[in-house]
Amino acid sequence: MSEITVCMANFKEEVEQSPIPVLLDFWAPWCAPCRMIAPSLAEIAEEREGRLKVGLVNVDKESGLAEQHGVVSIPSLVIYKDGAVVKKHTGAAPKDKIEGLFKDLL
Repeated sequence: MSEITVCMANFKEEVEQSPIPVLLDFWAPWCAPCRMIAPSLAEIAEEREGRLKVGLVNVDKESGLAEQHGVVSIPSLVIYKDGAVVKKHTGAAPKDKIEGLFKDLL
C-alpha cells in the first residue's frame, strides 16, 4: 500500500474513521524539506501496511484542511488514533524520528 491523498472530501472516512492509526503529512510540491522526507514516508507506508495509514495533504490544494489543523509550517506531521490527534511534529526529520512518533501506537 502506498500513501493516500487526503482532502476535505475524504478526511472523515480516511482519517477520523480509520480503524488503524494515521500519519498525515501536510506538504507542498515546492517545499524542499517536504521532498526530503517523502522517501521515508513512502517506506513507512509500505513497511507498516495494514497497521498504519500514511496520508498526504497538499496544503496548496487543501488550505482549509491545513488551517483546521493549525498548520503554519511544513512539513507538518500529525498522528491520529481513533479519530483524534495524538502527536504533532513540524519540520523535516530522519526516518527513525518519524517512526518514533507512532511506534507506541502500533
